[in-house]
Amino acid sequence: MNSMSLSSSQGENMLHGVLAQFDLAADRLKLDGKLRLVLRSCKRELTVHFPIVMDDGKAVVFTGYRVQHNLARGPGKGGIRYAPDVTPDEVKAMAMLMTWKSAVVNIPYGGAKGGIACSPNLMSATELERLTRRYTTEISLVIGPDEDIPAPDVGTDATVMGWIVDAYSQQRGFYVPGVVTGKPLSLRGTKGRVGAAGRGCALIARETFGYLGKELQGAAVVVQGFGKVGQAAASELAKYGGKIIAVSDISGGTFASSGLDVDRLLKHEKDSLIDFKGGESLTNRELLELPCDILLPCAVEGQITEANAPRLKAKVIIEGANGPITPEADHILDDRGIFVVPDILANAGGVVVSYFEWLQDTQSSFWEEEQVNERLLSIMKRSFKEVLNISQKEKISMRTAAYMVGVDRVAAAMTARGIYA
Repeated sequence: MNSMSLSSSQGENMLHGVLAQFDLAADRLKLDGKLRLVLRSCKRELTVHFPIVMDDGKAVVFTGYRVQHNLARGPGKGGIRYAPDVTPDEVKAMAMLMTWKSAVVNIPYGGAKGGIACSPNLMSATELERLTRRYTTEISLVIGPDEDIPAPDVGTDATVMGWIVDAYSQQRGFYVPGVVTGKPLSLRGTKGRVGAAGRGCALIARETFGYLGKELQGAAVVVQGFGKVGQAAASELAKYGGKIIAVSDISGGTFASSGLDVDRLLKHEKDSLIDFKGGESLTNRELLELPCDILLPCAVEGQITEANAPRLKAKVIIEGANGPITPEADHILDDRGIFVVPDILANAGGVVVSYFEWLQDTQSSFWEEEQVNERLLSIMKRSFKEVLNISQKEKISMRTAAYMVGVDRVAAAMTARGIYA
C-alpha cells in the first residue's frame, strides 16, 4: 500500500483517535455525562447508493455519505471527498473534526463531512458531473444554506461545487449560492478562497515561530502532499523567507538542501514530482524523516505513526491535513519535545474563508481579497493565542488545548439550548 493512501482500518483508527482526544478534553473540562454521550455521537448519518451510466454505456452503483456530527452552533460545514477508500468511519471522524475546528476559530458552524467511494482520476469529466449531480440529488434532503454547507476536499474542486450548486438550485427553482462554498467566482464564490487552508497553515507557522523566538527567514521547510493545501502553504512560507527544501506527491518527492524554486514547482506539469529538475528524488518515507525546522504533513490521514515518529527530525509540525498523526505517534512527538500545531487549528483557514463566502452570499455583499486575507489573519492569530494560553496554563499539548477550546464552546451551546428527550 502506498504511504499516502488510506485503508478502511485507518479510517476506523482515525475515528478512534478523534474520540480518544475528545475524551481527554472532556475529562479536563469535567464535562457532564449527558453532554459527553451526545458529543461522542453523530447527529445524522446518511448513506446513499445510486447508479451512474458511464461513458461506455455500462451502469455502476456508487456509495456516498453525508454525516452531520453536531449542529448546536450553526449549520453543518465540511467538505466532500471523492476517493476510492472513503469509509463511514473516516467520514464520521472528519465530521467531528469539523465541529471542533469551527468552534476553535469561533465561527458559527457545526461539523459535517461527505464523500463518495470512487476513483475520480479514472473518470471522465462527464462521468464526474453525472456522479456529482446524482449524489447532490440524493443528499439534498440534508443540505442547504441554513442546514449543511458542503465544500471541496480531496478529489473535488470548484468545478464540482459548481455542479452541486446548479443541481441543488434546479430542485429549488431558483439560485441558491449559499448551499456550497469553494465555488467559482463567476458563481458568487469569494476572492481569497483558493489556497486559504494553506495560507492559514503558513500564518500559524509564523505565529508559532514568533512564540518560540525563532526567525522564519531561512527556516528549512518540508511539505508532504503538494496539493491544494501544500502548494499554498509552501508558496506563502517562501514569501515569509522560508526555504522549501522538499515537497512530495503520492508518488514521491524532490529534495534540495539549498532550497527548491517554488514557482517552478507550481508550474511542474509532469505526473510526479520525482521528475522535477532541480532536486533529488526521494520517497515519502524519506521526506518525513528529513532534518528540518518545519514539517507540514498536508496529504491524508495516518502518515506519522508510532513506527516513524521516533525518527522524525522536525522541530515544528504544522498539520495541514486532517489527522496526519496517529494518537500513538502524538505521544511520542510530545515526549520528544516536538512542537505540534493540530489540524483543528492549523488548517482552519479553509473553513474560515468558507464562512466568509457563505456570509457574502447570504448578504449579497462582496469583499475584496485584501479584506478576506486581513480577516483571516485576525482570526487565525486570535485563535492561536487562545489555544496557546490554555496549553501554557494547563501544561498540556497544543492538541489537547485546542480540543478543550472547541469542545467547551460546543458544550456551552448545547447547555444553553438544553438536552431533551
